[in-house]
Amino acid sequence: MPTNAIVKRILGAVEKDSSKTLGVIINGKAITTKQYIPRAEAQSTPEISYAVPKSSATYLVVALDLDAPFPSFGVLGPILHWIQPGFKAGPNDTLTSNEPFIANYIGPAPPPGSSPHRYTFFLFEQPEGFDAKKYAPAGGKPLSNWHRMRYDLDSWQKDAKLGEPLAVNYFLSN
Repeated sequence: MPTNAIVKRILGAVEKDSSKTLGVIINGKAITTKQYIPRAEAQSTPEISYAVPKSSATYLVVALDLDAPFPSFGVLGPILHWIQPGFKAGPNDTLTSNEPFIANYIGPAPPPGSSPHRYTFFLFEQPEGFDAKKYAPAGGKPLSNWHRMRYDLDSWQKDAKLGEPLAVNYFLSN
């Protein structure tokens, strides 16, 4: 099972420094950290906002379910829910991307009877020369579930030459 030390570091950092809270908007509503959102209300790709340190830089978002399949039994987790490169800063701290996804967004889908899972969004500065096609399925196809299970964010961070996450946020859902 991946250790995902990066997850622990940034979640710990945001507890101490609210300026590291990523803006995540689900169905037109900004979420607060740890907010419960029914799964049916979180099936559309979220909007992202953040006061980025460099408005000319490019950013990417990674979303994970940290608690799959059950918070007390995370043998399949974390599950990758989204990787979207190419975010650029816009007005009012909005971040938008017109680039193809690396991993298409999938909404919450915990198994019946599960307690709420943490659906976590991480914002990274995208490295100069980053080649999203290297990591994406050919032809813009959705990423299979097989490649989403037990996602090792530490390994991908190193391979993609990402720095530490700039911001994070998460909601709960089941």
